[in-house]
Amino acid sequence: MENLDNQNLESQNVEQPSVEQTTTPEFHSRIDMTELSESLAKVKSEIAKVIVGQESMIEHLLVALLSNGHVIIEGVPGVAKTITAKLLARTISVGFSRIQFTPDLMPSDILGTSVFNVKNTEFEFKKGPIFSNFILIDEINRSPAKTQAALFEVMEERQITMDGTLYKMEQPFLVVATQNPIEHEGTYRLPEAQLDRFLFKINVDYPNLSQEMEIVKNHHENRLDDKISQVQAVISGHQLKNYQNLVKEIIVEPHLLEYIAKITVNTRENQFLYLGASPRASLALLTASKAFAAIRGRDFVTPEDIKEAAVSVLRHRVMVSPEREMEGLTADEIIKQILESIEIPR
Repeated sequence: MENLDNQNLESQNVEQPSVEQTTTPEFHSRIDMTELSESLAKVKSEIAKVIVGQESMIEHLLVALLSNGHVIIEGVPGVAKTITAKLLARTISVGFSRIQFTPDLMPSDILGTSVFNVKNTEFEFKKGPIFSNFILIDEINRSPAKTQAALFEVMEERQITMDGTLYKMEQPFLVVATQNPIEHEGTYRLPEAQLDRFLFKINVDYPNLSQEMEIVKNHHENRLDDKISQVQAVISGHQLKNYQNLVKEIIVEPHLLEYIAKITVNTRENQFLYLGASPRASLALLTASKAFAAIRGRDFVTPEDIKEAAVSVLRHRVMVSPEREMEGLTADEIIKQILESIEIPR
């Protein structure tokens, strides 16, 4: 018995083999997004010198930049739609042009016109303000349909033909348009069939109380004018084109491609919508979700990126049925319902 007890004690004192601690593997980005993230952070910092709040609008504008897509911004007067677009243009070393749309504006006023040169007795094409990199269109719904159509054509084709000569737009080429939703006198509603030329439709809300107080304080201290002049260019046109090419390489898993397709198809089958989104909406949603991933420093898309882009991509591409519209149901609410009804892939 004594020998057995000794053996038991010895077996208890035997060192057990050490179990190695399991460590979670480190995931490294397959695409280096460091420079892109740092540059966009600088852009936000420059814009923040003047603009208080409006983070969502600024982020969507940056996504549009990376996606090489056009944007329409809708909001009541005085919520910094125009000034934000102007400041964004100041942070990029590219050409900038601002066009104020009016009821008497003609297509030649934005595209250009042929002028007779007395010296060489020939007609020469004088390029209009659309020949730039960053185009700000103020009050886009104040111009007649003919002028709107000329703008939409150059937005889509990124080129114009004048007197038999083809003129291509210099890249990058981005149109940011603003419109006022509360005034209908003297305005021309944009055709729904043409609205999907825009990657995003951004709705801008009023600032909250703390933001309003900061705006008033800054104006009281007369710092606004000084700060606008202090906004500097932090990205070159060449860098921006490189970033746009980098975004195209962002990884999207097959099940996420299916998720995007399901969202778009669901808008066509939804009983509350009179008009669903076209395949162009799926492509826009794919491109925008890649850019959302990029500005967050990731080289892959997640379902959250797709959901974040969905409302701004789809709200101007669908039409609410008249009955539901009379009940006060909006396109944003229906799109959110669609997103909630589709199972999120993991």
